[in-house]
Amino acid sequence: MAQYRSDLINTLTARGFLHQCTNLEALDAKAAAGPITGYIGFDATADSLHVGSLVQIMMLRWMQQTGHRPIALMGGGTTKIGDPSGRDESRGFLDDATIAANIASIQKVFGRFLTFGTGTSDAMMANNADWLDGLQYIPFLREIGRHFTINRMLTMDSVKLRLEREQPLTFLEFNYMILQGYDFVELFKRFGCTLQLGGSDQWGNIIQGVDLGRRVVEAELFGFTCPLITTASGAKMGKTAAGAVWLKAERLSPYDYYQFWRNTEDGDVSRFLKLFTVLSLDEIARLEKLEGAEINDAKKVLALEATTLLNGAEAANDAAETARKTFEQGGVGDDLPTIDVSAAELKAGIATWNLFHRAGLAASGGEARRLIRGGGAKLNDQKCDDENAMITDAAVVDGIIKLSAGKKRHALVKAI
Repeated sequence: MAQYRSDLINTLTARGFLHQCTNLEALDAKAAAGPITGYIGFDATADSLHVGSLVQIMMLRWMQQTGHRPIALMGGGTTKIGDPSGRDESRGFLDDATIAANIASIQKVFGRFLTFGTGTSDAMMANNADWLDGLQYIPFLREIGRHFTINRMLTMDSVKLRLEREQPLTFLEFNYMILQGYDFVELFKRFGCTLQLGGSDQWGNIIQGVDLGRRVVEAELFGFTCPLITTASGAKMGKTAAGAVWLKAERLSPYDYYQFWRNTEDGDVSRFLKLFTVLSLDEIARLEKLEGAEINDAKKVLALEATTLLNGAEAANDAAETARKTFEQGGVGDDLPTIDVSAAELKAGIATWNLFHRAGLAASGGEARRLIRGGGAKLNDQKCDDENAMITDAAVVDGIIKLSAGKKRHALVKAI
């Protein structure tokens, strides 16, 4: 039986997205009465978002799927400052051309999850540079800055944690929450946006925007946050030994993306199926009952569904087939990550630790050495014992060398 009046709040709560909300009952009533517009902001600090942003993207998707209009707000303006939330140091400065290129690249990712257009529930992309770049400093301080007290700003986690760690917080970064609050007001005035969603680390910034809307435009605005996503073992979501899990195929292949989800810890499978796939809750309930070795079947479903959302069904099925060949048949899949090495270099020989590092199976030379010393490395399915042993063209079989780190991570070295 539905707990709430609106499909939006029922869906978000049932799938585990709810952490905090400024006035859940009123938001539920508003969403039940008709379509609402909500947004999430994304700064363009790289040419791709990573999987840590995926839970926010999925919230926008469910907004659209339940009949509401999502806005993906790109921080063309705020990227020039950098959000201090959760950071111990300032971000590097990016020029306008780099920010514009990053936004264009990121937009393609949103196109995988959202339908853009001009309809009532069609998604739209906005850029806060449209209103932030032209602000005049003194008028902005008089109109907006006067509604923010230093006393309250110092209590926000994004500021308080930096100060507690005795890390510098620049005056530039200190302004970030004022600009984010102003974004909310501008989106309300321009597009009737009444809801801001985000991660729990954004709660302080979000409620500042809600308060600003009440003070400046006498609008009832709402804030909704999702929990910080960590794994069952307590690790931050999306961090691996090889680095960030990017949402751009040019940065991370569909196969590696599939394997990221396939390697989900047992305790996370049910929760991740709800958050990161569009499977029905009934089907997820069926998968939740799997135990023992059968839980691997649920992990395969999670990997296939998540990869299909991002990369399409064909790429996801290819990744699943490559994984099947590699792990179930002991063969070499066609889509494994591959690096090219010249025949001349292989003839001379490459240190084992060096080749594992270059193939992306270790984040550093030291990590590669530890992998080999710990017995977790294989060359052509044979265990490697000597980190300094030279791998030569004698190891090439049918034009390739297969490297393995543990049972689930593999790469190919192609002799050219």
